[in-house]
Amino acid sequence: MDINKLLKGFDCECGRHHSCDIKYVYIESGAISRLSEICANVNNILIVADENTYGAAGDLTVKALDGKTINKVIFSGKEILVPNEAAIDTVTKALGETEMIVGIGSGVIQDLCKYVSFFNKVPYLVVATAPSMDGYASTGAAMITNGMKETYKADLPTAIIGDVDVLKNAPIDMIKAGFGDVIGKFSALNDWKLSHLINGEYLCQYIYDLTFEQINTVLSLADGILKRDDQSVKALMEALVVIGIMMSFVGCSRPASGSEHHLSHFFEITGIINGTDYFPHGIDVAFSTVITAKLREDIVKTPFPKKLYRPLDSERNAEIDKIYTKVANGCIELQEKVGNYKADRLSVYLENEADIKAILSEMPSALEINEILSNVGLDINDFFMRYGRQHIRDAVKYAKELKDRYTCLWLNYDLFGGKANV
Repeated sequence: MDINKLLKGFDCECGRHHSCDIKYVYIESGAISRLSEICANVNNILIVADENTYGAAGDLTVKALDGKTINKVIFSGKEILVPNEAAIDTVTKALGETEMIVGIGSGVIQDLCKYVSFFNKVPYLVVATAPSMDGYASTGAAMITNGMKETYKADLPTAIIGDVDVLKNAPIDMIKAGFGDVIGKFSALNDWKLSHLINGEYLCQYIYDLTFEQINTVLSLADGILKRDDQSVKALMEALVVIGIMMSFVGCSRPASGSEHHLSHFFEITGIINGTDYFPHGIDVAFSTVITAKLREDIVKTPFPKKLYRPLDSERNAEIDKIYTKVANGCIELQEKVGNYKADRLSVYLENEADIKAILSEMPSALEINEILSNVGLDINDFFMRYGRQHIRDAVKYAKELKDRYTCLWLNYDLFGGKANV
């Protein structure tokens, strides 16, 4: 696919004009050398990285920017970088006369640069160090502020540089995470179609279909990815960027993020709260896709009840407080604001039960997702060992509180109280 042609946008049959303001995408061997051309009219540059990502691409980046005035913020690579208020403050204080922020890294580094860029009106570009996630080309910056995982609307990068010589040497778990993030689109797209039926939410068939094409492309890459084959890694990175562009076309992450991402955010947030380990984002997404596939299978098999699940507010809030502790109030306030606790969707559910189950049945089975993940050495047993079945059941019931998006998690809660056969 010609990504730079796709960036130019078009008038779609859905009635909208889709466009994306990224100027350059280079995914190729030696792509970092393109920086000298892209930054020809820029003199003051701030490089943001951590010790690991700088080690992967820092010297190549500095060499390509020879003659520029360069300042650096290099975070420790010994522990997981959290994109919170402290990290934001560190980067913001280093801006000075910066004309371009160059983020060297993957998810957290790019979200951090995206956020600081937007709120300080300084352009940024991406030097990717791993094909690990689809947010490089999206307008959303996934941050953790006030203890909550929040996605802020932000601007797109000037350029995305995916140097295959760097990407193929990323830690193998980061490459597997990119694979897993794409597999998660099975779930995200299914949730989008479900919300289109239940809530009348906008759905663009072109974007839906093109995102699905990226899943099918990546399915064939498993063997090459494990071998760090240049073309396989290049194709994976291209798929991730295209999916990010699809998010930009829609103006939100709906084509790429649904119930599986909500579970992933749950494990991350509760891990931070409790000081416990969690998997890289894309790997959590991959395993969570198995869980949401099983949830859909169970809903399809079960007749819909004739009334909604309605706990007492005090009972529900006490449970949420126990799960989320210091961020519980933020979760409750979010859901009260969007009205999910009071929403009466029963008549829609009952009138459309057959259609709802038909949509849920389009999702590959949990067994099929498991087999796909096993092709890149991802074992669901590692997921159960790390989190335990009760914590995973809690995720199915309470991950929905973290976002204002409707997914099969709300369907399951409304009808069956959030129960999960895990």
